[in-house]
Amino acid sequence: MATVFWLLCGLVAYVYVGYPLLLHVWARVWPAPVLGDSSADLEPPVSFVIAARNEGRRLAHRMDNIRDLDYPAAKRQVIVVSDGSTDNTLEILAGMGSCVEAIALDTGGKARALNAGVAAARHDIIVFADMRQGFAPDALRALVAPFRDPRVGAVSGELVLDGEARDRRADERRERMERRALSDRRGVRRRTHGQRNGKRRWSLRRAIFESTIGDGVGLYWRYEKQIRRDESAAASLVGATGAIYAMRRSLWQPLPPDTILDDVLTPMRCVMAGYRVVFEERACAFDRTASSANAEGRRKLRTLAGNYQLFWLEPALLLPWRNPAWIQFVSHKAGRLLVPYALPLLFVFSLLLARDAAVYAAAFIAQCAFYALAAYGFWLEDTSRPAAVPVAAINRLARIALMFLVMNTSAVAGLVALLTRQKVWR
Repeated sequence: MATVFWLLCGLVAYVYVGYPLLLHVWARVWPAPVLGDSSADLEPPVSFVIAARNEGRRLAHRMDNIRDLDYPAAKRQVIVVSDGSTDNTLEILAGMGSCVEAIALDTGGKARALNAGVAAARHDIIVFADMRQGFAPDALRALVAPFRDPRVGAVSGELVLDGEARDRRADERRERMERRALSDRRGVRRRTHGQRNGKRRWSLRRAIFESTIGDGVGLYWRYEKQIRRDESAAASLVGATGAIYAMRRSLWQPLPPDTILDDVLTPMRCVMAGYRVVFEERACAFDRTASSANAEGRRKLRTLAGNYQLFWLEPALLLPWRNPAWIQFVSHKAGRLLVPYALPLLFVFSLLLARDAAVYAAAFIAQCAFYALAAYGFWLEDTSRPAAVPVAAINRLARIALMFLVMNTSAVAGLVALLTRQKVWR
């Protein structure tokens, strides 16, 4: 029993601490920089592919955001695929004329919509985006820059969440982006007051939004992005940010219709074809933190159900002789799916072993304290209740503990949803 306890401790420690530390050392000692080809086009033509379902309320602002990007308009093709929309999405698209190419499909899921969008793409670089998140003005230019290295098959941008507000560097970067978004570029005609107000909405939405779980999500996302930086610097990412990523059209393979995570399966196919997937943090998109633990749980359920699904959509990912990023994939993706089952076993074993040695008793007490913090974080979810502890640091730790618990319970819920064939994709 003691042996199993320590093996489980080792698993949890490796997944959340050991792998990130080893990866950080790897990235510093044996870096794999992205190289530039001086003969490559600095502004290659790109095709945006966006899947939409009942997004009429967001369409105008999203298309304005894409139109205002610092990139030649003649080199942008924008394709919006309506996946069985029942609102005014198609009417709004029709009113946009030739600047947007609309494709109307019956309801079939995001993967089917993306397949149709890529089939209509004319350019060699495909940019995938969502309706909800806005791009920084220079995001597209930064996103395509790494393709000057012929070894790069896909590029993931950075998603900046309002839950990262306590990260000074994120604050500074966001402020720079917003100042640039509101200023007129030299040689470009002055925008109208209405256009400027529309663009400012992207920042105002983030500034005024309140989230009861923002501390935990923000901390987790900063932690996750550091892992992505190091994976990119060392070799290759094992996934992309769905809100902003790009790939070479020649590497695209049609997605199975029920694919949940196109932003992991597609990049991993690039890796298995012998190309790198890199992280470009200068290519920023912005989004809101989930409003509550329940909302974040629903997001995580979809993501983690998709991670399980990868194993039978692309089983070769688990074969080290087929997957060049096998260490990263197993450590980053597969390992996190095992932790939720290790945690209750650790709790039970530490309780049973508590009488044998002080270290097990201490482990049991530490786990009790952690779960008590998570329970208090759940209490704080009800914003009508005053904080029971007048110490901001403790309240923040409680929300972080709750976020960790939500993430791990969502992994179990994701597996159940997948086995029972629940529709967890949009």
